[in-house]
Amino acid sequence: MAQETRTGKFEGDNPFVIARQWLAEAAASEPNDANAIALSTVDPDGLPNARMVLLKEIEADAFVFYTNYESAKAGELDGAGKAAFVMHWKSLRRQVRARGIVTRENGPQADEYYASRSLKSRLGAWASKQSQPLDGRATLMAEVAKVTAKHGLNPERPPFWGGYRLIPTEIEFWADGDFRLHDRFQWRRAGPGASWSVTRLNP
Repeated sequence: MAQETRTGKFEGDNPFVIARQWLAEAAASEPNDANAIALSTVDPDGLPNARMVLLKEIEADAFVFYTNYESAKAGELDGAGKAAFVMHWKSLRRQVRARGIVTRENGPQADEYYASRSLKSRLGAWASKQSQPLDGRATLMAEVAKVTAKHGLNPERPPFWGGYRLIPTEIEFWADGDFRLHDRFQWRRAGPGASWSVTRLNP
């Protein structure tokens, strides 16, 4: 059976290029955080977890986001070595799903992104013991004041804070269709660097 020719919003031979195009379109129409993704992980018992994080870069072969390496999220990412996410835009009625392996981005690229953040966000990364119990907001703000006095106006990236790179083996592009007859195209590959196969899925 001949493969369907993909046109319009689904056209292209590179899923990362398509994802960047969709994200750029969403940035012009979504009211807040067009780059928000619902990131899914599993704990050591296999119990799923999900939370919203901000996607910071779509690379040539991966998706990159940042977090505290001492958080529950990071523990699950490191433990399983795999994750999935969905990026959904109500204004466009589209979504992108991806799943694959994860590796840390803990070098110059993480330093550069950290340095690009606002000063308060950089100090907040030092102050927050992410996912740990907190007895009140006053305690957190006191910690912010403490790290501000210690690290000054140009803090270095904390050793416990950095990035993750999700290298997908599967990406799906979904667009809303009339009468719930949606368009879905699934890109799959055996592993990083392998060639992609594309299949239209039933809605």
